[in-house]
Amino acid sequence: MTDKQWNTLQAVLNGESVSPLPVGFIVDSPWLPNWAGMSILDYYTSDEHWLEANLKAIRQFPHVLFLPGFWSEYGMCTEPSAFGARAIWAEDEFPFAERTITDVAQIADLAKPDPARHGLLPFVLKRLEHCRPSIEAEGHAIRFAVARGPLNVASFLMGNTEFLMAMMTNPGETHRLLDVVTDFLADWLALQKATFPTIDGVLLLDDILGFLGEEQFAEFALPHVKRLFAAIDASVRFLHNDARGEITASHCSEMGVNLFNFAFDHSLAEMKEWTGGEVTLLGNIPPRDVLASGTPEDVRRAVRDALAPVDHRSRIILSCGGGMPPGVPTENIQAFCDEARRPR
Repeated sequence: MTDKQWNTLQAVLNGESVSPLPVGFIVDSPWLPNWAGMSILDYYTSDEHWLEANLKAIRQFPHVLFLPGFWSEYGMCTEPSAFGARAIWAEDEFPFAERTITDVAQIADLAKPDPARHGLLPFVLKRLEHCRPSIEAEGHAIRFAVARGPLNVASFLMGNTEFLMAMMTNPGETHRLLDVVTDFLADWLALQKATFPTIDGVLLLDDILGFLGEEQFAEFALPHVKRLFAAIDASVRFLHNDARGEITASHCSEMGVNLFNFAFDHSLAEMKEWTGGEVTLLGNIPPRDVLASGTPEDVRRAVRDALAPVDHRSRIILSCGGGMPPGVPTENIQAFCDEARRPR
């Protein structure tokens, strides 16, 4: 993200009127490699391919806020790998992290990993270190410390169903698991910030938040997510949850969140109500069925429809309801940007 783009983001977060409405997308390995003409495995295993794909995106769409921007990641395997999860790779499919906890009794012996030494995390940092001169030569900077959220990581270690069941059947063990994971993630965010002083944002991605009721959210999610958003000094505190979002939205301010990407099932107007108008919203057209599979006119119509019920258009960054999905063509992104920039 350039200084100009960063200043635009800060202005939107502060509630200032920004015209035209900015466009931003979460982009990573589900979309970038194939769009840039390479396999997913090539993207993961080559600094040159990874940099080439990211540079192509920022050059093709210079006005788009790509979030977090130059995201160094290995799919869902990054954080679980530090706990010993075996990563399963394929040439052109997303990697999968095998679970490591098959019995809740194993949680008692769970040790906190060192993000500087364990799993794929050192590779994440080294990729950014290697590519940083090229990133900065394009006028961009590394702005975000990024992590999968604590419930997301815990669910990969145990399995989604097993983790959610454990909240009800073994709350003590579940609290211990989340304490260890949160401690580790706080260290991971701090290490990223120490390595790249240009970081002034935190991005947490945790869809498991949307599977919880109010009572479970307050007990198992709120304290851990709140702690992580306070783990480093950052002016942008960005949360992604594209599962159900009503409960998450109502707690955004309490968690310290000031930028929220949510499911396309919820309208911008609903989200403004649930967040009390205090949180900048990143959304909100259907990512797969419209942005990826629709025509350019479908995309333009969806942008218009998303904005139609919104009375006050402050604290809005136009996007899709989730990360950029696989298969989104260039012409649909261009149609999205053209519609967003159309005078209203």
